[in-house]
Amino acid sequence: MKNWRFYTLLFFIAIFFGIIIFRLFSLQVLSHAYYQKLAENQHEIFQTIYPDRGEIFMRDRLTETDSRSSLFPAVINKDWWLIYAIPKNIEEKKEAVEKLSPLLNIEKETLEQRIGKEDDPYEPLESKVDNQTAEKIKDLEIPGIGLRTETWRYYPAQPLACHIIGFVGYKGDKRVGRYGIEEYYEEELAGQLGMIEAKKDSLGNLISVGGKALKEPKDGADIILTIDPNIQFFIEKELKEAVNNLQAEGGTIIVMDTRTGAIKGMANYPTFNNNEYSEVKDINLFLNPAIHDMYEPGSIFKAITMAAGLDTSAVNPRTTYEDKGLIEISGHKIKNSHEEAEGIQTMVQVLEKSLNTGAVFVQQKTGKKEFKEYIRKFGFNRETGIDLTGEAEGNLSNLETNKDLEYATAAFGQGIAVTSIQMISAITAIANNGILLKPHVAEKIIYPDGKIEEIEKEEIGRVISSDTASRLTAMLVSVVENGFGKKAGVSGYAVAGKTGTAQIPEKGGYSKDTIHIFGGFFPAFNSRFSLLVKIDKPQTINFASDSVAPIFGKIAKYILNYYEISPSQ
Repeated sequence: MKNWRFYTLLFFIAIFFGIIIFRLFSLQVLSHAYYQKLAENQHEIFQTIYPDRGEIFMRDRLTETDSRSSLFPAVINKDWWLIYAIPKNIEEKKEAVEKLSPLLNIEKETLEQRIGKEDDPYEPLESKVDNQTAEKIKDLEIPGIGLRTETWRYYPAQPLACHIIGFVGYKGDKRVGRYGIEEYYEEELAGQLGMIEAKKDSLGNLISVGGKALKEPKDGADIILTIDPNIQFFIEKELKEAVNNLQAEGGTIIVMDTRTGAIKGMANYPTFNNNEYSEVKDINLFLNPAIHDMYEPGSIFKAITMAAGLDTSAVNPRTTYEDKGLIEISGHKIKNSHEEAEGIQTMVQVLEKSLNTGAVFVQQKTGKKEFKEYIRKFGFNRETGIDLTGEAEGNLSNLETNKDLEYATAAFGQGIAVTSIQMISAITAIANNGILLKPHVAEKIIYPDGKIEEIEKEEIGRVISSDTASRLTAMLVSVVENGFGKKAGVSGYAVAGKTGTAQIPEKGGYSKDTIHIFGGFFPAFNSRFSLLVKIDKPQTINFASDSVAPIFGKIAKYILNYYEISPSQ
């Protein structure tokens, strides 16, 4: 007890040194990796280097080179200004608000709140500021207000081809291509990230004599589209006018090269502005109706039914049947659209007059198994494989029931669902001597190192014989010259085509609204282009022969003149 003070002091000294030893052990052993990395961060810099995203161009028929000056820029990278604030450095905040608010189009209250955050070391105020506005802000010389450049995606001809192109937006915290070409070719357009690793001094400056590791970024590839800007402008203008004049809900027009499968134009309405995609309230507007929307095709599908009948030799153009105006199957009556009996009719007249009973006759003569097989061969049960995101594959589920009624209605385009890209691909197969092609919107990919990847024509396979294609072409020409497709004709040229006025299914039956569609190709016997015109729910005209057939004829005439294709008749 004499030395209790000594032992007490010794105890506290032991505890003190124990704490020091434990702390050293924790720092040097347990947390070694953490503090090593912290030290490295103080003396080294690891920085990601972002590549330039590839740009996208269109090519018109007169362009022969791939130089940027000779192509139409659909998507480019453009430098803008970012205006930011360092709130603690802004002395006269009210004065700054008064001067900046009208230039940045930000309400004074909002701006005052944002620059009033004293603890905020960096507050972005406005992105995508143009040079003129940026110069005015520079001239104000407001302490605490800074500017720096940033690169953004820019779409010069918005909203031209907006559904084809898509846009660059955020997916999580990353900016990536969304929809269309921007998303489908994301890997090619984005390029590869680079990185720099180097030593820095106490002030944060790079030490030139120190070791430095640099991985150069690889810029993205440029893409040239098959889309012709002149055709795209024209069909978008015609589509917008048609939708407005017919008081319709929307529509789609597609132009395809029948020799290669290249899409020369693809228009949808309504559209959106790629540069202002964030302002679109309904994101469904971003979906491309030409490849995504499914619908019952109606009478245009009779061309496919006739193709199956001709190719199996179940019928020929001169085969006749007696049209009584209606036919009864499984207790259900199927009538012609005009509900009249035509008497003895040839297969040519079945297409000219768009007789539902005639289409059922062909399907029954062909047989269910064969009929279904031809629909599959034409590609209505799968995606076409076009190089755009969001494609639907159609719906043939009713044919799986094997019921007579389902096959009969499918013969004239009811009870099955297709997409516009499937429909025009099938029409193109007829124009291309019976060979189905894969549609595509990219012509070539040009990499920064000069490598060029051509998007070659791809044949899916033969669906009908060349002889069948020729006979069916002649029958479809007769539709335009003698049948319901007269208004789709172009003087001096043989045009092949078929109308369709399709009902829209709804719960318990069909809506009173319809879809009007006309598809065909020209010049018919030496085909260059196929064309599909579809208008959704027109209100002022009842039949496709009067609504979309004239639009088809006007566009066909424009393309024939534009490509300087000589008259065939």
